[in-house]
Amino acid sequence: MADPKGFLHTDREVATSRPAEERVKDWNEVYVPGSLLPIVSKQAGRCMDCGIPFCHQGCPLGNLIPEWNDYAYREDWGAAIERLHATNNFPEFTGRLCPAPCESACVLAINQPAVTIKNVEVTIIDKAWDSGDVTPQPPERLSGKTVAVIGSGPAGLAAAQQLTRAGHTVAVYERADRLGGLLRYGIPEFKMEKRHINRRIEQMRAEGTKFRTEVEIGRDLDAKKLRKRHDAVVIAAGATTARDLPVPGRELNGVHQAMEYLPLSNKVQEGDLTVSPITAEGKHVVVIGGGDTGADCVGTAHRQGAASVTQLEIMPKPGEERAPHQPWPTFPMLYKVSSAHEEGGDRVYSVNTTHFEGDEDGNVQWLHLIEVEMKDGKPEPKPGTERKIPAQLITLAMGFTGIDQDNGLVEQFGVELDARGSVARDADYATNVAGVFVAGDAGRGQSLIVWAIAEGRSAAKGVDRYLMGTSALPSPIAPTDRALTV
Repeated sequence: MADPKGFLHTDREVATSRPAEERVKDWNEVYVPGSLLPIVSKQAGRCMDCGIPFCHQGCPLGNLIPEWNDYAYREDWGAAIERLHATNNFPEFTGRLCPAPCESACVLAINQPAVTIKNVEVTIIDKAWDSGDVTPQPPERLSGKTVAVIGSGPAGLAAAQQLTRAGHTVAVYERADRLGGLLRYGIPEFKMEKRHINRRIEQMRAEGTKFRTEVEIGRDLDAKKLRKRHDAVVIAAGATTARDLPVPGRELNGVHQAMEYLPLSNKVQEGDLTVSPITAEGKHVVVIGGGDTGADCVGTAHRQGAASVTQLEIMPKPGEERAPHQPWPTFPMLYKVSSAHEEGGDRVYSVNTTHFEGDEDGNVQWLHLIEVEMKDGKPEPKPGTERKIPAQLITLAMGFTGIDQDNGLVEQFGVELDARGSVARDADYATNVAGVFVAGDAGRGQSLIVWAIAEGRSAAKGVDRYLMGTSALPSPIAPTDRALTV
């Protein structure tokens, strides 16, 4: 235990955010650079090194949190990154983007603010990059086996890195023009600057992983041909079929899916575009969906100069304390104020959209809604509560329903789907087609980045065992594992 009394005399302290009025004028990450360095050692000292570290169970990766907290407290950063990388390929991603179910499972969180696990994690990896402790780890020998990974999101990258290090020749196929999947084009720059992806890709190239961009399996390359080229295939294409809102007026100009809106903004930051073709500048913006993707739309609209931003959620406003049916150490649904919400806008709960209204040119101008109340788990309209709000740009951020079934990948491979529209798999992440495996949202359904990395690592073990008969690679989770999250 680093500091036996740390949790008694040290209060929780997190990274300092730049002032909202400053950060909405740029696209840099919202936190003050270096603000964690003076405090992170003491924050790591709040870890109690519990006899049963429930944070391990809360984290799908099984991160060795008390161990690297101890090293961080002692400022032994070399040992800390070794322990962190032992379970997590990309802690700079999770340290910025994961909602930290480990902190919800922290024993200290029973009656005190949890250890700032996420802040400690990102400090360890950032210092490792700065000090040159993150280096390529090419395999000592090659197996002679080849593997194709479809998709370069966190699941695909994790599977590819694990399999490359195991000695297999791995090629990653990405349909976009750049690598990273939703990390690249779904996550705004202010949440994670893309330099973090770029340097990981370079590390993986140095280890031997090959990358093929602008190749969509099913359209540009037949899936059956890909299967013949490689000894095994990992489908990590994500769950990219967005949930739609089929209400009157859906066809109006200005109503877009979030994943039509966000990637264009990121392309501006990449230098591909001067101005986004879908911009919030000067417009009343409404975001439908109260999750993280919705918050990303809110923050993006602020930076584009929206006249107003309103975020709608059909569910009731969550509480600020754990609900009785979500006891510690489960991951509770709590009211959260993200950096985007700190920057302004309104959040409206318990409302449902009835229809959109446009002008004579077919451009959306108003959103009509009605208040709802939950009855038997379903939202029921409340008569007499109808109203309309101005809306010249509407983004739909209501989640995703499963893997893309329009590009031919599913049909050409012949893989079976489950009832949720995800690719079905067995305990080794194998599909019904010999040599074809699935990892991440494509098999799990829409989920968190930490689950994607854990699935990529686990699927890699299944592939390695299929190719070699045995495997020494780790498998942090089973395909149906829910750990302590909900």
